[in-house]
Amino acid sequence: MSFGDGQEPSDGFGGTGHTRTRLPEGGGDVYGGARRGGRSSSRSLITVVGVIVLLIAAIAFANRGGDDSSSADGAGSQPEAASTAASGEKPVQAKAGGIPAGFARDEQGAESAAANYAVTLVSADILKPTLRAEIVRQVFVADKQAALADKFNKAYSKEFLSNIGLDENGNATAGNTYVSRTVPVGTKVTSYADTSATAEVWCTGLYGTAGTDSTNPVTSDWFTMTLQLRWVDGDWKVDSFSQKDGPAPVPGDDKASSADEMAKAVEEYGGFTYAR
Repeated sequence: MSFGDGQEPSDGFGGTGHTRTRLPEGGGDVYGGARRGGRSSSRSLITVVGVIVLLIAAIAFANRGGDDSSSADGAGSQPEAASTAASGEKPVQAKAGGIPAGFARDEQGAESAAANYAVTLVSADILKPTLRAEIVRQVFVADKQAALADKFNKAYSKEFLSNIGLDENGNATAGNTYVSRTVPVGTKVTSYADTSATAEVWCTGLYGTAGTDSTNPVTSDWFTMTLQLRWVDGDWKVDSFSQKDGPAPVPGDDKASSADEMAKAVEEYGGFTYAR
């Protein structure tokens, strides 16, 4: 599920992810047996293995420490670890309306807030009118809530929900499970001040309908969300946000699961609270 086109919510904003429809290419389960981008030749396999070996060797070399013979130029060219290393800060201990709350007033806290809010804003719950009102109240600054609630309600209209197989309450039809999950891959702060911050969250996600008669089976996408945050009443809240596609890796060679397997996984596996 993605908001699309790198824009903040607006009339008709919310749909590129939801409205993508992949029709089944053959009989039987729309999920079953489908594979993406197969690599069939042994030469390709040998090449891939060779690249992996070289990468492992390069990583091991880059991580060597304590070599006093290294030149100053060599030391300066090593990548910074801060972008991927854990900060050591404890995750938030509180939740408000099921959404993590109480983030630290520093760059790491802003990144944690952005990651958790990205998960919430691109979730199946945002399609449910009763839950959407609470999400807007918990995630956004007070002076933006009314306008954003109106835009969300117009974007996720009864007609829109019907087009993706959901009723007016955002529920899938009997025998189907609607899926929209977001997984942050990484975060970075692009600007920071005492009461404001801008953070980018690189995400992958799942969206679609798991069901044997679905014409919109669960698929994945990659996108980056940019969230402008404001420090209000002791916590980071969203002032505005936008989204763009990618960066996306080359599709893998995974065999698609059946509709039943996908629906079961969504029901059995819970999500996370993200801390930087």
